[in-house]
Amino acid sequence: MKGERLQGGMVDLRFHAGTLELRGEVDAAALPSGCLWDERVRLYRAPALLYADVIMALIRAKIPYEDHARAYATLETGLRAHRAPRPFQTEAIEQWRRARMRGLVVLPTGAGKSYVAQLAIDLVKRSALIVVPTLDLVRQWHGLLKLAFARPVGVIGGGEHRVEDLTVTTYDSAYIHMEHIGHRFGLVVFDECHHLPGDAYALAARSCLAPFRLGLTATPERADGRHVELLDLIGPLVYRRDVVEMTGDYLAEYQVEQISVDLTLEEREFYETERAIYRGFVSSQGIRMSKPDGWSQFIALSSRSAEGRRAMQAYQNQRRMAFAAPSKLEYVALLLQHHRQDRALIFTQDNRTAYEVSRRFLLPVITHQTKATERSALLEGLAKGDYTALATSKVLNEGVDVPDANVAIIISGSGSVREHVQRLGRILRKKGDKQAVLYELVSAETTETYTSERRRDHVAYR
Repeated sequence: MKGERLQGGMVDLRFHAGTLELRGEVDAAALPSGCLWDERVRLYRAPALLYADVIMALIRAKIPYEDHARAYATLETGLRAHRAPRPFQTEAIEQWRRARMRGLVVLPTGAGKSYVAQLAIDLVKRSALIVVPTLDLVRQWHGLLKLAFARPVGVIGGGEHRVEDLTVTTYDSAYIHMEHIGHRFGLVVFDECHHLPGDAYALAARSCLAPFRLGLTATPERADGRHVELLDLIGPLVYRRDVVEMTGDYLAEYQVEQISVDLTLEEREFYETERAIYRGFVSSQGIRMSKPDGWSQFIALSSRSAEGRRAMQAYQNQRRMAFAAPSKLEYVALLLQHHRQDRALIFTQDNRTAYEVSRRFLLPVITHQTKATERSALLEGLAKGDYTALATSKVLNEGVDVPDANVAIIISGSGSVREHVQRLGRILRKKGDKQAVLYELVSAETTETYTSERRRDHVAYR
């Protein structure tokens, strides 16, 4: 038994800087394992994440307590207009409820994950915080919640700091502010929750005491394996449906065409010459690029000599040729002509290629440098048919609603399965009898073929 004695053996529970403080006589054996004795202030302390577990432990041990930690409100009203959820949305929210309203729901892009979150808020009727990766999604969620619940919606991020019973924030802002607002919400929704694992963002989840937690994503798995942390940060996987299960009824019918583009003789000679220079340097320095530290070794050693700097330039040249060969862009011209009556999104790995596509085909382009108002205007113009195609690098990979787009052209990308599935998802939102098609252009007999193999390791491409 440790701690200061309170009247009647009562335990006082408080929120402080993202942690829970337990004052009073407490039997350590009765507490969750994450509760540790803090000798500095002579009390037990735990991450705010353990709030629900601590409450349940005190109840089971029949230890009386006063809860001064939670400061979240009960919502007197829920959704102002109820529309019948789709069967899978009903199944998802029911499985989440059975899991004590903690867990992950995995649904494809365009399947209506945001409505699942609205149903969750309506079910728990507690102050709710929605955490999203981008300011674009902050604006999108702000509009959805304001319309659905007819009440003020707060925003934290992008120069704003307004906290309401329903609030939307970015992961970056949540990390900064959660130690101050983590007791204000009974439900926290992590949209695109695959971003959450990691030292910084995970701290935001641990500093929030919300007993109810919902994670939403189309692709929870991470290459670094840290998706396993989602179990502790949010809860178990409670419901999952993949793209192929929902095509037709809830998502647009689609097809995927992988097109191998042959380099010209001049392009091939340039590619092979530059690659030989790069590989020669790597071999001469004993660098094993397959090892975890191979890339960092190459960067370090290439900066120390003229030979090394030439090798780095050669690496970038051969990579650029594989990703954006003129032959590829000529094929893009054919696809744009063929789909001139459609709405197309052209994806690239880097801004340089996106701008090159924009200049060559006189198309608007969206990158991270594009201001939010301009971005919204460009997407609206695509929907209205002011232009039939739009080029982008990575900013449209995630979370942006483009229901009118039905063609995706992948000029280049990373080896990430998630990125490839997200790009497919941008054209799958059902609208009428829309038929979607994704073209993946791959430079033949280059390292891009291996990149393509890695990113296609998903049921959506089988």
